Amino acid sequence: MLAAAASVKPSAAAAAAATSKPAAFKPLHLPPLPAAVPRRPLSLAARPLYRQQDPLFVVSAARNDRGAAPPSATADGSRPVEVAAPAETARRAKIGVYFATWWALNVIFNIYNKKVLNAFPYPWLTSTLALAAGSAIMLASWATRIAEAPDTDVDFWKSLAPVAIAHTIGHVAATVSMAKVAVSFTHIIKSSEPAFSVLVSRFFLGEHFPAPVYFSLLPIIGGCALAAVTELNFNMIGFMGAMISNLAFVFRNIFSKKGMKGKSVSGMNYYACLSILSLVILLPFAFAMEGPKVWAAGWQKAVAEIGPNFVWWVAAQSVFYHLYNQVSYMSLDEISPLTFSVGNTMKRISVIVASIIIFHTPVQPINALGAAIAILGTFIYSQAKQ
Repeated sequence: MLAAAASVKPSAAAAAAATSKPAAFKPLHLPPLPAAVPRRPLSLAARPLYRQQDPLFVVSAARNDRGAAPPSATADGSRPVEVAAPAETARRAKIGVYFATWWALNVIFNIYNKKVLNAFPYPWLTSTLALAAGSAIMLASWATRIAEAPDTDVDFWKSLAPVAIAHTIGHVAATVSMAKVAVSFTHIIKSSEPAFSVLVSRFFLGEHFPAPVYFSLLPIIGGCALAAVTELNFNMIGFMGAMISNLAFVFRNIFSKKGMKGKSVSGMNYYACLSILSLVILLPFAFAMEGPKVWAAGWQKAVAEIGPNFVWWVAAQSVFYHLYNQVSYMSLDEISPLTFSVGNTMKRISVIVASIIIFHTPVQPINALGAAIAILGTFIYSQAKQ
């Protein structure tokens, strides 16, 4: 019986195990999904809207990738083939117009300024009249609402004070130089302004430049030195006036760029305020250096020799001085002080050529070579900066 009971238990256990084992999983077969159309990756090369070789169009495409609105579609729903950057194009055209106008006005000013100084060699009064004319023009424009008057405060005039001091020194020094030497020689010496700009930016502002920029200064300095040594009508006062003017105008440009940051005053109104403050600074020095008695005697002599045209010369040099500086400050809104110095130097090419033609200035070949080397150095400098 025990043996029979033992034989029954295993079979019962096996049956229980068989009943407790889970059923095998049967996979559920679903109908296949339709194949998805492969999506092309987004890239500039896959878009016909932008030309990859043009940097302006690449900038536009990059802006669209960041979520900017795409270019507007045409009436039939198609897209334009090319999308330019109108703001950047307009800005470059605006700067080009400023530079061309600035150079043309400067040529006219230098011609009349030299004519006045040849007949009336009093640079302090001539400088004062130029600032007075600009101040009167802008005050009249503000009074008649031709131009909107700037909203200034005490802090603005404090920040403008060092700019006005540098502007006054540079303006008078350049006029003294023009009274003593030829226009071409003054501007050949003043073409070394990039050298002053780099040195001042390096030692006073702590800016660093690549080695090609420093090497490009060598032909500028060497060319100016060669032109000075071979100048037929060399005058030390005229030479030093041009050098002092270079240094003063570099500081003026740097101070101007700093002073305009965070200010709501436009370049045109900024220079107007600068002219007014410079006039206030210059007036007492002009009376002390020359005085009304000297001016009256010199004026009578000039009018007797030249005639009524002399008065028109004085008016023209005063008005054009303000206009060319006003345009230059409007361009300074858009560019850096170093770029301003380069444009100022390239402007001197037209002034030098025009003055040599109009005043029949004798130029030796070695003197012309020095001027050409200095101008070439300016071009190399601009390329090194880029």
